[in-house]
Amino acid sequence: MTEAAFRIGEALDPADAGEARGSTLRGRVLVVDDERNIRRVLRLVLESEGAEVVEASTASEALECLQGQAPIDVVLMDVKMPGMSGIEALEVIASNPSLRMPVIMISGHASVTDAVRATRLGAFDFFEKPLERERVVVSVRNAIRQSRATAEIEALRRQSRGELIGTSDAVMRLIGQIEKVAPSRARVLIQGESGSGKELVARAIHDASPRRHRPFVKVNCAAIPRELIESELFGHERGAFTGATAQKKGLFEVAHEGTLLLDEVGDMDLDAQAKVLRVLQTGEFMRVGGQHTLHADVRVMAATHRKLQDSVSAGEFREDLYFRLAVVPLDVPPLRARPNDIPELSRAFIAEACRDNGLSSRQLSPDALALMQGYPWPGNVRELKNIMERMVVLSDGDLGVDDLPEEIRRVDQQWRRGRGRAEGLSEELAEVMEDHELSLRSVREAVERALILKRLREHGWNVSRAAESLELERT
Repeated sequence: MTEAAFRIGEALDPADAGEARGSTLRGRVLVVDDERNIRRVLRLVLESEGAEVVEASTASEALECLQGQAPIDVVLMDVKMPGMSGIEALEVIASNPSLRMPVIMISGHASVTDAVRATRLGAFDFFEKPLERERVVVSVRNAIRQSRATAEIEALRRQSRGELIGTSDAVMRLIGQIEKVAPSRARVLIQGESGSGKELVARAIHDASPRRHRPFVKVNCAAIPRELIESELFGHERGAFTGATAQKKGLFEVAHEGTLLLDEVGDMDLDAQAKVLRVLQTGEFMRVGGQHTLHADVRVMAATHRKLQDSVSAGEFREDLYFRLAVVPLDVPPLRARPNDIPELSRAFIAEACRDNGLSSRQLSPDALALMQGYPWPGNVRELKNIMERMVVLSDGDLGVDDLPEEIRRVDQQWRRGRGRAEGLSEELAEVMEDHELSLRSVREAVERALILKRLREHGWNVSRAAESLELERT
């Protein structure tokens, strides 16, 4: 053990808790130092206070950890390390919006220049070795609080503005497409699973368009009876049919100079499809029972959970209407395809549920979050929001594994059972490779088996989803 490590070990003796023992650190801390003993002592101190600790021996390894699925609340990082220095890593963190978090720098040989540069880059604190236990605990606690508060405020701000929450590649790619299509007049077809946020995408396009100060009107084509869809879209005159006691404007008129979203357009009746097509071609329509042609300047967007091309092939959707609507097709990713966004979404929904129900703030434990990130979320973001509100309402405090619904805990149990069967796979594969008389077929079969089991675990042992990701038939 080096002198510096020995001195830090004395200063941070876990048995000497002092007043700091009375409180806990509910957060995930990344400790980055090239000296193993320093990492070990810091782990003992922080874990004794309730923190979950992740270790990295280099700055490059630390940056990889920060880009992983599980969120990090605060980083403790040495200044001097082989390869990339801690200061250089801090610069990378500060320049990347998705990585910004409190960083506490520690060093036994730092110069004044290093301290000044770290401060300018936004370091939360700067310690010199040997460290004092109480000061480290207090600083980490304050950093965790700031990290959580900043994340909640940012999530609520984005939610209140109707923005998509998340920083995953899939969401950032979708946001980039929204920014490009919003200023145009192009029609947009938004496709995605139920609950994935298609309406949110449509509203984001409207809010970023020149029509943002005009109406945004949504019509759920699946919820309106077939005999009434035409009246809803185009309006009707008094006496046009039984019950039409007064003239009524249709949603195309209501959305004049604004945006009309045809939600679940794939469920629209074929007769109504033909009349929508005429409006898209000419901008003209007539109310039901009317004699006069009306005109509406409306940007039409459509959303559906169906694959409309399949519906076209089956004769359930007009091909000419499909091409009119799908000028710019956008695909909204399912939640299971962006598990890195679950922490931010969860914090936003928990904060919203606490606010709406007049409850004190709640925190989600790392173990519960890890299970949630392994759950396939068939109901997508809508299901996540509902579950977060249910957990907040039924809990007496912070949220842990026991607060999770049975279906999420059950998936973890299935994964663990499957893991026991899969752990022998690497040995099996190694045995195949060591066989001096191995055949190409035996190697191919072993690799295929490994990949199939990997995909099954990733999709919670859902055979259909695993088969789809492998582009195989379920059988």
